[in-house]
Amino acid sequence: MVLRVVFMGTPDFSVPTLSEIVAAGHDVVGVYTQPPRPAGRGMEPKKSPVHAFAEEAGLHVLTPKSLKKPEAQAEFAALGADVAVVVAYGLILPKPVLAAPPLGCLNLHASLLPRWRGAAPIQRAIIAGDAETGVMVMKMEEGLDTGPIALADRISIGADATAGEIHDHLSLMGAPLMLTALDRLPRGELAFTPQSEEGVTYAAKISKDETRIDWSRPGPEVHDKIRGLSPYPGAWFEALLGGKCERVKVLRSVLVPGKGDPGQLLDGHLTVACGSQAVRLTRVQRAGKRAVGGDEFLRGFPLGKGTQFE
Repeated sequence: MVLRVVFMGTPDFSVPTLSEIVAAGHDVVGVYTQPPRPAGRGMEPKKSPVHAFAEEAGLHVLTPKSLKKPEAQAEFAALGADVAVVVAYGLILPKPVLAAPPLGCLNLHASLLPRWRGAAPIQRAIIAGDAETGVMVMKMEEGLDTGPIALADRISIGADATAGEIHDHLSLMGAPLMLTALDRLPRGELAFTPQSEEGVTYAAKISKDETRIDWSRPGPEVHDKIRGLSPYPGAWFEALLGGKCERVKVLRSVLVPGKGDPGQLLDGHLTVACGSQAVRLTRVQRAGKRAVGGDEFLRGFPLGKGTQFE
């Protein structure tokens, strides 16, 4: 059955689901996305990935800064959608918006709810050392990611998997899952199950003050933080390079045996001691420079064993 769909999303993560909905022949009557933001050296306004895809596909794009005003809510209702599909949109949907589509608002969320409700579920799952994660289709209500669940798919999180890798995997997994939901919904075949009230955790947005590496923490915790913040915003440390203190972002690491003062360079392969064990930094990036392997980094800056990183 062809549905009139309003799609609401902003980042790269959202694009595969919108693409699948269009390809399936549903009538996308409007695409809501965040307004263009200043970006790049010239700080020119840049359209979101969803905005760019929607325009190329010839879809009607709307970029309100808020949906709280009656005018914005009336505009939404006037689209006459059967259902709204929300994937990482970034704005809160007030009750009049949630109530407008007769088949409701479906959300694709990148965690195994009720674990990691909120803004940064993929990063938080990896930073916490979770062994698995997934995507879920839920019916939206006024609470933060509290709605009942309809469909789920899950994957294991590899020991060295980064947030970027898991992000891309879940993005592709979520698109067909949402299509299945849209197929079953109008036939009354999409069953919803309330979330458990046990095991609730919140995935707060990553703040700048938590991205610095604390070498005094155990090695597994440091490793999980590095991969959970890769590629963005990136975990980092400071080092004296060529007589200048520079910030170095770490994009990949491996947990290895090792012992020394926290932050101490242990060998010629960029292995750094932690509170317990050590991490080998296998891909790093100086500010404004390209990312390089750990060995290449040390060839450019021949730091001796015992060098202290902060």
